[in-house]
Amino acid sequence: MKLVAGNRVTLLHNGGEFFPALVAAVDAAVEDVRIETYILADDAAGRSVADALARAARRGVRVRLLVDGFGSRELAHGFLAALEAAGVVVLRFRPERGWISFRRSRLRRLHRKIALVDARVAFVGGINLVDDRTGTGGGGPRYDYAVRVEGPLLAEIYPVVHRLWRLVSALAGKERRPGFEPPSVHPRTAGETTAAFVHRDNFRHRHDIEAMYLEAIRAARREVIVACAYFMPGWRVRHALMEAAARGVRVAIVVQGWSDHRVFQNASRVLYGALLEHGIEIYEYERSELHAKAAVVDGRFATVGSSNLDPFSLFLAREANIAVFSEPFARELRESIDREIHRGARAVPRLLWRRRPWPARVGGWLAYGYARLAMGLAGIGRRWQ
Repeated sequence: MKLVAGNRVTLLHNGGEFFPALVAAVDAAVEDVRIETYILADDAAGRSVADALARAARRGVRVRLLVDGFGSRELAHGFLAALEAAGVVVLRFRPERGWISFRRSRLRRLHRKIALVDARVAFVGGINLVDDRTGTGGGGPRYDYAVRVEGPLLAEIYPVVHRLWRLVSALAGKERRPGFEPPSVHPRTAGETTAAFVHRDNFRHRHDIEAMYLEAIRAARREVIVACAYFMPGWRVRHALMEAAARGVRVAIVVQGWSDHRVFQNASRVLYGALLEHGIEIYEYERSELHAKAAVVDGRFATVGSSNLDPFSLFLAREANIAVFSEPFARELRESIDREIHRGARAVPRLLWRRRPWPARVGGWLAYGYARLAMGLAGIGRRWQ
């Protein structure tokens, strides 16, 4: 991680805080807007952002939008065509060529969520451009986070976003247009927070996010709290968590109680036994859908981003997290996670987990076998186990 001082990092809770902040920033843009997202939906939230992008393009702002071809596959062509008619330049990352495909590359998705405005503000997190009340189990908004970043750290984010845009543009056969290069980030300070931009790609940064988690967990002395939508880490992270618990660190994991991927959820539950036996606390969040990807270590280090602790995020997808070294920020995030545990999570008891019915055990192992097969076909089985 390249640590950069002098930033202001603001925690945003759920879409209720994220979307108004993003739309306000786009509406204030005067030069350049760049957005990457896994899902862009034709709903109230997605349209609010799309309308802001169209308004910016019409007043002469250079606007670029990159959506994932799989995550946004249900988005109607007319939705993006209307944006293009307004002047927004739109690209799809690995557009779908059909439903049946056995190419490993199909799993290499653009899963990160980044917005950059005028080289003065960035948004990074786990929140897609979709109404966070859509499709949730408990009926409430998805439990999720993003951060607003101001300061010199933006100089680390812009080149990453620009390189991917240039790559996708070249593969799509799009010619370069005026204003293709990103704006320059002013090095002036905006706050007192030291932070790092940590991303995962399939080239030089394939293991950076996993390494960030491993370094933080191995250095923990008091507490590790992780809130993660899809939790199925490889053996390195699992061992680091169990070793931390063995040396007296409190380790608490908050995962989904209601999931839109039941097979994957049942597979991940197979890992509960070993974790619980090592004294790790596990909470299943049931108030709504947990979509967050965040962690706090020792009240001094925190991370928020798009990367789950699962094999597909850690070994295949393009992801992005912000690592924050700030006690006030870490305290705010920890208090938020703790509040959600008390409001809507159920602790998984170790003794009762041992005695769960045999059909649940068999179902879990079948799901686990299926997940292992999928990882093997994707070529990541050995790295995960």
